[in-house]
Amino acid sequence: MPRIQGCTAFRVAVPRGRRPESIVVRLTGDDGTAGWGEVGCPAEAGRPEPWSDIEERLAPALLGLAWDRPEDVSAVTELGTRQAAAAVDTACWDLWCKIKGMPLAHALGGTRTSIATGTQVTAELPETLVEQVNRQIGGGHTRVTVRVRPGSDIEPIRAVRHAYPALALVADCGGAYTESSGDLAALEALDAYGLLAIAHPFDATDLAAHARLQRRIGTPLCLAAGDLDTLDAAISLEAGRALNLRIDLSGGLTAARAAHDRAYAAGWDVWCSGSGGLGIGQAATVALASMPGCTLPSDVSDPAGGPAFVSPPVRSSGGVVAVPLTQPGLGHDIDEALLARLAARTLRVPAG
Repeated sequence: MPRIQGCTAFRVAVPRGRRPESIVVRLTGDDGTAGWGEVGCPAEAGRPEPWSDIEERLAPALLGLAWDRPEDVSAVTELGTRQAAAAVDTACWDLWCKIKGMPLAHALGGTRTSIATGTQVTAELPETLVEQVNRQIGGGHTRVTVRVRPGSDIEPIRAVRHAYPALALVADCGGAYTESSGDLAALEALDAYGLLAIAHPFDATDLAAHARLQRRIGTPLCLAAGDLDTLDAAISLEAGRALNLRIDLSGGLTAARAAHDRAYAAGWDVWCSGSGGLGIGQAATVALASMPGCTLPSDVSDPAGGPAFVSPPVRSSGGVVAVPLTQPGLGHDIDEALLARLAARTLRVPAG
């Protein structure tokens, strides 16, 4: 039975480019094989800090752990936040796949050889927004998500829809709406614009409000359920018909795969979003998005700008990202020397 012999973590902020700070985890097996995982560091005040979870709980518990499959590590990942667990769990999957000589996409049950890509823009002035959307379409993306907010929703969506009548368009509300008469009127008005989905209109915990709105409109509501119990409740309440699947919110690939299976069985559409800014999280998301229930274009491209940490980069070409199927694991080489050079903090267990 293989054992995990070492855990290294890097906290990296890219000095230039628009990439979020990330934590990268490297797990080492008996034979020196390395598995990699990444999670974006939280920027919101009061949000749990994944670094301390990895340093104080997860890394020590992993050392010497015997395991046959990535799921065997679930008891350890439950010691930390979902964000910390996501980096560790992804590294376990990558390590296991490399030991077995299997592409990560196949290990997860993926069936696609390429992923159609989407992207996100923020609603500002309608004419500026249309220019942003035009650049994204020119880059080949087949789905555009427009981030809206109360008071800046109907006009931006109307402008984009007028310019691009056939575009797969999503309005992401960021949980900023309530069931006030004004907010409900705006959400119901968005129903007239042929949207692919209205994402996260209310607080994620208020499934009843989502269910009430879903009964009033024909556009599917999209949720980003963070755990299986919440997703099961949302499916039972008919609180939506689409799932935005994120490895960091799910707590890793093991839980994300289970969420995919539940949503797929319920007839929900699924798309995936990457976590982190170094490309490792995006590579894992590509593998996840290759699963059969991921029917909508996913946000999987490596953020542009700054140095490249993975080779080949996770890039969209003509609106498509190829699923790596010729190499085991993530299918990308990781520049550990670059990570070490740019790391603001480094953890090695055992030390040395």
